[in-house]
Amino acid sequence: MRHFDHIDIGHRKHLFYRHPRPFGRHDDPDVLAVALGATLYCPATRPSLARDIVKAARRGVASMVVCLEDAIADADVAAAEANAVRAFRELYDRDPGAADDEPGDAAHGRGNGRPRRGPDIPLLFVRVRTAEQIGDLVDRLGPAADLVSGFVLPKFTAAAGGAFLDALEDTAARTGRRLLAMPVIESREAIHRETRADMLQDVARLLAKHRDRVLAVRLGATDLSAAYGLRRPPDLTIYDIRPVADVISDVVNILGRADGTGYVVTGPVWEYFSAGERMFKPQLRQSPFERQRAAPLRERLITSDLDGLIREVHLDKANGLLGKTVIHPSHVAAVHALSVVTHEEYCDAADILGVAGGGAMASAYANKMNEAKPHRAWAERLMLRARVFGVAAEGVTFVELLEAAGRR
Repeated sequence: MRHFDHIDIGHRKHLFYRHPRPFGRHDDPDVLAVALGATLYCPATRPSLARDIVKAARRGVASMVVCLEDAIADADVAAAEANAVRAFRELYDRDPGAADDEPGDAAHGRGNGRPRRGPDIPLLFVRVRTAEQIGDLVDRLGPAADLVSGFVLPKFTAAAGGAFLDALEDTAARTGRRLLAMPVIESREAIHRETRADMLQDVARLLAKHRDRVLAVRLGATDLSAAYGLRRPPDLTIYDIRPVADVISDVVNILGRADGTGYVVTGPVWEYFSAGERMFKPQLRQSPFERQRAAPLRERLITSDLDGLIREVHLDKANGLLGKTVIHPSHVAAVHALSVVTHEEYCDAADILGVAGGGAMASAYANKMNEAKPHRAWAERLMLRARVFGVAAEGVTFVELLEAAGRR
């Protein structure tokens, strides 16, 4: 698969200086962690789950989580498991010649045992409730488990997380599949100041023992907020909710370091997709949209509260987070458009990486100083993002990328 492949190739040539490169579920986890982008969460109880996965992919979704945890009621767990297994088998057994939105009937085990996985199937993960679900679901899926890239591990602590990671290791060894983990930091030990530092240090030590399995660390802002009875309104970002912002800072500090010990940390969920009454002014300036003659696009973003999402993604990036949890396909275009490396950023990174021995230089755009040693880690990370999301052509703005990515 490749980001922005749903955009006409002629238009992509106009938008990109360096095009996004393809990636697949068997690529290096360092690449996949950056390629996740906007990860769409979907309850496992959805009756048209297989069809929804395909439709989401056609809207540019490259990673999805099928949720068996908080998104469904306790009484519905067994039905949700069965529905997820049925949907994954249905996707696995699709007729390669069928229309994209018409998965065929499930026929578990049919064919030569190799997945008929076309470019319209995103990276798929399952968010489980218990460690035992990991092996059980893989066994029930049979060959369709080839579609599972890994599992999301909820309420992750060192005390509870070991069982999840052991189950993942055991299942991978038993079945010969590579299964990746995305632990979620969202427990009360993480939000409470007196326990947070020790808890995160313990998690870091546990994850280090399973480093090859850990794809990314996710942040559960909803659960973290719930510990204080909080919920952020749509015209504020998660960084305005200070108890949660403090957790994000400490997670990046301990688990997101650029010294080789850290992991990709993904942005917390944006949970709004329809505007209510607005207390503050819109958070998108008019001039960039007017220059691109895209005033209607700005109005649509504001009407859907996506101006708040855009601001939060900017803050995610500034604070060291990559990608984001989303709950509606309309969020994906904004996250991915903001993930494209600008031409200016690319020129800066190339200059920094092209210098040996340190030193400082004026940027190619003559508007900042680039220092080869302190900016090197930033440049290396940016080049990995450029690999999977591409580099915008000179003069192409976020507005153009968003407008193109949001087209159907």
